[in-house]
Amino acid sequence: MDKLKRILTLVIFVPLGIVLVVLAVANRQMVTLALNPFRPDDSVLSLSAPFFLFLLLAILLGMAIGSLATWWSQGRYRRQARLEAREAVKWHKEHAAVAAPAAVPPQQAPAGAVVTTTAPQIASSAR
Repeated sequence: MDKLKRILTLVIFVPLGIVLVVLAVANRQMVTLALNPFRPDDSVLSLSAPFFLFLLLAILLGMAIGSLATWWSQGRYRRQARLEAREAVKWHKEHAAVAAPAAVPPQQAPAGAVVTTTAPQIASSAR
């Protein structure tokens, strides 16, 4: 299994790395990202960086938002798993409490005590 994981990692990440390097080399020109839509020439709210940097940051931001949305939408399943885990622990504790006295041998009655049995007695008929 470990070998298969290593092969899949190489098959996926090596070509992805090559594509990212080619993308970075092809998009080295400087661009300006204007954050003020009303005055795009405002230098206070603008960033200048290589274009590939903006592309990589957009990809990372999209991955982060997608991961957060997935985590948020699966919250009910995690909550249900937590509740079921607590219930299973409770059941195990109850089972251990019930099974523990059955495993202990019966204690002997103290001297002078009257011992009664709960087994049915067979009445003998006199002839």
